Order: sequence, then structure tokens, then C-alpha cells
Amino acid sequence: MDMNLPDKHRSIRGFQMLIAMLFLVFTSPSMVSARVTPDIGDLTLPDLMWIGEEIFQKECGGRNDRLLWWNRGEDFPSLGIGHFIWYTKGKEGPFEESFPAFLRFARERGVRIPRFLAATSAPHCPWNNRKAFFRARNTRAMKSLYTFLMETRHEQTLFIVRRLQSAIPRIMEAASEERRDHIRTQLFRVGDSPRSLYALIDYVNFKGEGLKSSERYNDQGWGLLQVLEEMSGSEPGPEAIHDFVRAAESVLLRRVWNAPPYRNEERWFPGWKNRVRDYKSLALSS
Repeated sequence: MDMNLPDKHRSIRGFQMLIAMLFLVFTSPSMVSARVTPDIGDLTLPDLMWIGEEIFQKECGGRNDRLLWWNRGEDFPSLGIGHFIWYTKGKEGPFEESFPAFLRFARERGVRIPRFLAATSAPHCPWNNRKAFFRARNTRAMKSLYTFLMETRHEQTLFIVRRLQSAIPRIMEAASEERRDHIRTQLFRVGDSPRSLYALIDYVNFKGEGLKSSERYNDQGWGLLQVLEEMSGSEPGPEAIHDFVRAAESVLLRRVWNAPPYRNEERWFPGWKNRVRDYKSLALSS
């Protein structure tokens, strides 16, 4: 990245890189070897490996056994490096269910799906509660699911990156007309390099796009759209990452305040805060 470019040109170039990296990674015949011209930037295999490892560390604490997890107080298990949500039959929760979508993505890429999941395009979680889930740890189905998640970590990373790719135009469309220039400016600022792009990728996987009406408390969301709306600066580079972190903390704290008491979301906030504050390290490596 040419640090001598005027701020306006750096912002435009950063947004071009954001779109081009995401688009070309998923339209090349070989997703791994897709390249972008050097003056825009590359999302290379090392970039993807780094993104996947960072998300694995954040969601699973770097532990393989956490690829198959069910948090206390939740109505669903969380699977894979991105802790994709998977609802049981008859359950329609407020949060984005992402594991069936990952299964469809894996099928499209020719990945072999565990036999017990292959009968339908959108299977439900067969374990009805957390106790039954952990009791099934040594069953054939659970072992095959674990193997599948271990062997598809690269595909899981691509799926997570593609979620941001599809989110950007929908976020722009959902933003009010008077706020679209502001949202675009903030995307310019944060999507300035492959490393700072991780903050956008991780946040969408972590807290969603901010577009679903069900992902609201008191009609206030907590996804990427709301964070971009909350940002207030204009400077690119490290200042943009710090502004993104400040805005994310504010949006997540607002979520905790608005959450129904039975959700007890205060217990999650310290971890959420640490996670977004870790984005500040990107300002040193971008």
C-alpha cells in the first residue's frame, strides 16, 4: 500500500481492493490461486490461512474439541472454526443459522458431506439439547461430523469471507439514502489492506450483517451496518481501525443494555470487548 497517496485516493483504492479481493477470490477457477493485480492487492493463500487461524483462535480458543460446541444458555450448537449456528427441528431462533448454508457451500465445492447429513439439503441438528449433544460425543455421527469439520477448515474460511462479500451490497442497499456516503466512507477506511479487512470479515461472522429484523433488541441491531453507522472519523490507516473498535464496543454495549434480562448477556460482554479490541493489533500490521 502506497502510504504517499492522498487520503482520497487511498480511500478509493482501499475500497477497490475490498471489492476486487472478495470478487476475484470467488470467481476464479482456482479460489486459492486467484490473484489481484499488485496495485490493488492480493488475497493470497497465506492471507486466507491467517484469517482462518485468527477466527479459529477467537471462536474455538485454538482447541479442536471446540469445533463441536454448545454454549450454556444457548438453544443451538456452534460448529466449525466460525461457530456456525445450527438449530434443532422446529426451532426458529432470532440469530442467523449458518451451518446449513455452509453445508450447501461445501457441496457446491464437491466436498463429501457426512452420510447422516447428506439426505437433505438443509438438515436440522439431530440433538435436541446441550446434554444430548455432549452425550453423543462418541457416536459414529458425531465422529464423522468432527472429521468433516477438521478437514474443511479452508472451505470454512472461504465461506466466512464470502459472507462479507455478499453482505456489502446488501448493507449499502439497507442503509438510509442520507447515510450511504457515510457507510461507504467507513468501508473505504477499514477495508484498506488484507489485514485490516479481517476486522470486517470477523465482525460479520461474529455478530452478523445487522440486516435481520429478528436480530434487534428495542429495534436496535448490533451487526456490521450498525457499527459502520456508529463510526465518526474520516482518517484512513490505524485511526480507522481504532474508530471501528470504538464503534463496535458501543454497539455491543447497547445490545447488552437492550437485551431481555433472561438472556443475561452481561456475561458475554467482556469476551466480546476483548475480541474487538484485538482488532487494534491490525493497525500495527496493515
